[in-house]
Amino acid sequence: MNLHRLVVVSKDPRVLRLAQRYGREVFGADDLADALQIVQTVNPDMILCDHQTNPSNIRKFLKGADKNVADIPVVVVGSDDVDSGLSAELSQAGVHGYLRGSQDYDQMERIIDGIESKSGMAGWNSGEGQIQSGLGREEDADRFFAENLAGAVSMVGKSSATLNALKMTKLVAGSRCNPILIVGETGTGKELVAKAVHTLRHPNEQFVAVNCAALTATLLESELFGHVRGAFTGADRDKTGLLELAGSGTILLDEISEMPVDLQAKLLRVLQERNFRKVGGTRNIACNATILASSNRNLKNEVEANRFRRDLYYRLNIGPIVLAPLRSSERRDDIKLLAEYFLKTSTICPEKRNKVTSLTKLAVENLERHDWPGNVRELRNVIERAILLETSDKIGLSGIVIDPTECAEASKSPTAGLIKGFSLAKAERELISRALKETGWQKTRAAALLGITRATLYAKVKQYNIEKESAAAKDRPADILVSSVPEAASC
Repeated sequence: MNLHRLVVVSKDPRVLRLAQRYGREVFGADDLADALQIVQTVNPDMILCDHQTNPSNIRKFLKGADKNVADIPVVVVGSDDVDSGLSAELSQAGVHGYLRGSQDYDQMERIIDGIESKSGMAGWNSGEGQIQSGLGREEDADRFFAENLAGAVSMVGKSSATLNALKMTKLVAGSRCNPILIVGETGTGKELVAKAVHTLRHPNEQFVAVNCAALTATLLESELFGHVRGAFTGADRDKTGLLELAGSGTILLDEISEMPVDLQAKLLRVLQERNFRKVGGTRNIACNATILASSNRNLKNEVEANRFRRDLYYRLNIGPIVLAPLRSSERRDDIKLLAEYFLKTSTICPEKRNKVTSLTKLAVENLERHDWPGNVRELRNVIERAILLETSDKIGLSGIVIDPTECAEASKSPTAGLIKGFSLAKAERELISRALKETGWQKTRAAALLGITRATLYAKVKQYNIEKESAAAKDRPADILVSSVPEAASC
């Protein structure tokens, strides 16, 4: 059970290890002011602070931040000493959860479970992938996962492309290959493979991840290498970098193609010398971690375009693990299996769990005809949207809304009469209103359901002037939306 991104405000090694245990991408901050800059850049799922963070500062942080930041849950880890009254003070400050000390660390799972339930992330604890939660029987696991490989790599699929990728993952993980390159389009399962390599090679060590595309060059360098006090303006204390924090475990450099060229040169030196220095530091620090690099771009093409260093490319490209897109002829067999898996494990509508149980043949054929530019992530969103809109026990052709914005194209079809009077804007407004109503106006969950960012959702809500009362009933009743919009998009 992991959150996607987590910001930790602490120098306590125990709190840092706790953060690494529950966050796939962990960003360290010196204080709440530093955390605010990171939060606005990476939009994390949680902020974790230690007991040295003053409750009054947390209150000011939450009150002074914009709504997007204020909605991010803050959890505080106390010391092992008795701190009577602190829990109530933190609660009044707006803290989401409080752990009294190391004896309460196991309560983090309960807190994360609550966060996931509110945000619609439950049952999808991997940014790009498919996990085995929600499968109650062994035969279900055998149906969705490759034999003898599911325990190591929890990736749904039995196509030749998936089997080849899984076998390569086990082969590379069992070797001493370091660094390891993972290549595949967005949504194909790169992070799942990275976690699998880590589990096979360093099951009891730290796994840290950093998205090279999400940070500025200066912030990325500081996150990777750390810095010493006085290294630059605002560096008022030493900072431990992720390369050091990973220890003898694993560090994933996600979307390495987005790393600035000058920083690529510093990374190449780390790969060659197996040591590094903090920003502004003079002491060499040993790098014992397995370094994984992933990219959704063709790095060879990036080299030819002078956007990626040739020497770094050849240093990374030892035993690459290549993940095929869903549109590949070698992976299309996985589409039906993935759709059925998401249907079985989705928690987007708990009240429909075990009620919407299958897909019709026409629905599956429609899924298999699509090219899936967003790959597994896009497919998962389509299935969850279908679950949300479905009123029967089986998802049919009308429930497969690949792209809600394609409703306008339906006006050219023989079934255009079904949506007479609908404009594209009106259809989009009603779909957003429906999603907000179904999720109880939890915007993060509604945005995930619609397959858009939270910022885009906020903009659409403002554009269409959607309010809570209008989500319940305006222009048309909800049952018309359920029957009409999917039909329009599937024509």
